[in-house]
Amino acid sequence: MNIIYKITYPNGKIYVGQDRTDSINYFGSVNNEMIAKDFTREQRRRFTVTRETLWESETATRAEVTQKEIEFIKSLKSNDPSVGYNQWPKFKG
Repeated sequence: MNIIYKITYPNGKIYVGQDRTDSINYFGSVNNEMIAKDFTREQRRRFTVTRETLWESETATRAEVTQKEIEFIKSLKSNDPSVGYNQWPKFKG
């Protein structure tokens, strides 16, 4: 199963990614340093993130999954640093 998901962090920022393995334990490859700078040591002690499936397909090709991921990144503006943690495609404010 191919999945496009949205991760929501406690600060409200989001990350959109794809999972082509349907792993329940996969939370993306967001840049660790980007997230870490947004949270204090105390905030890092206990927090909850949410993973939401936005789209899924059993038959989509890798290219189709990537295209769908880009569509969601752009529509949700998760590549805007004030909104989310996606670094690609580059945000064009």
